[in-house]
Amino acid sequence: MKPRLGVIVLVTALAAAFAEAAETPRTALLVLAKTDLTLSIVDPVSLKVVARMPSGPDPHEVVASNDGRFAYISNYGGGAYHTLTVVDLVEQKTLSTVDLGPLWGPHGLMFAGGKVWFTAEAAKAIGSYDPSAKSVDWIMGTGQDGTHMIHVFEGLPRIATSNIRSGTVSILNKAARAPNARRRGAPGGEWEQTVIPTGRGTEGFDVTRNGRELWAANAQEGTIAVIDVEAGKVVQTIVGNVKGANRLKFTPDGKHVFVSTLGGPEVVIFDAAARREIKRLKTGRGAAGIQMQPDGKRAYVSCTPDNYVAVVDLRTLEIVGKFEVGKEPDGLAWAVRQ
Repeated sequence: MKPRLGVIVLVTALAAAFAEAAETPRTALLVLAKTDLTLSIVDPVSLKVVARMPSGPDPHEVVASNDGRFAYISNYGGGAYHTLTVVDLVEQKTLSTVDLGPLWGPHGLMFAGGKVWFTAEAAKAIGSYDPSAKSVDWIMGTGQDGTHMIHVFEGLPRIATSNIRSGTVSILNKAARAPNARRRGAPGGEWEQTVIPTGRGTEGFDVTRNGRELWAANAQEGTIAVIDVEAGKVVQTIVGNVKGANRLKFTPDGKHVFVSTLGGPEVVIFDAAARREIKRLKTGRGAAGIQMQPDGKRAYVSCTPDNYVAVVDLRTLEIVGKFEVGKEPDGLAWAVRQ
């Protein structure tokens, strides 16, 4: 049977799009498009897409290795998938798929200590993948429903997760009495978990630069829980009017906090010291992923329903541009090649 003309045209167009790639900038913005199933490499100077690669099914979050050469994408599917997709950012090609076995629903990602740390929402767990050994080398259960986002603290002694359906944040600390507790960066040994009730629908969160506070947005309540990390408790709940909150990010200087919401047309900006709202930016019908530029000049917000990424000047706190990467942009990350 001869292939249909429409199929030939589509395949040819896709091949042409992927063939037009330019060299990856040394500092590149990575953006996922969920509907198109692609990862785009964006030049942050020109705001042009220099390459697109297949991302695997239902891509939600992306993270780059410390040397900026590889990207790792979580294939989420609400628990329908159990893989990470690996992309070579220099050669601009999708490589392998990491099979996580029973760890279904990978979502939140972070690269630290030479490893990819991830949540496995359907398995109520977190884990780490060692790219050099090409294996999952550590798993820890949270016992919480909807373990979604993850943050690994500097030096790897502490990990935090948000748990959407349980409405909690988990803080896991490596026990000092563990046999290998002195092995810096080693995930094994005994861990102790503190489960902190935060509010209904806890999802997006971030940690202050000094690691002392964690701010978590509660999507169903429209509030922000401020957690004292050492004490392991909520010290303040900010009435932020951010229902449907998706992501929360501190600016690099720590002065402001951005909260995106898929439940409204604005990104809300808070003064971190005063812990109060100072501005709302019109972004369309909703927003999801947020990424801060390493030099502190710009923020990037995925306006998922409207199929573009908004660019925010962090000095004026105004939207100064936008660009497209495909349908339903979401997860963003920086890749800085060493």
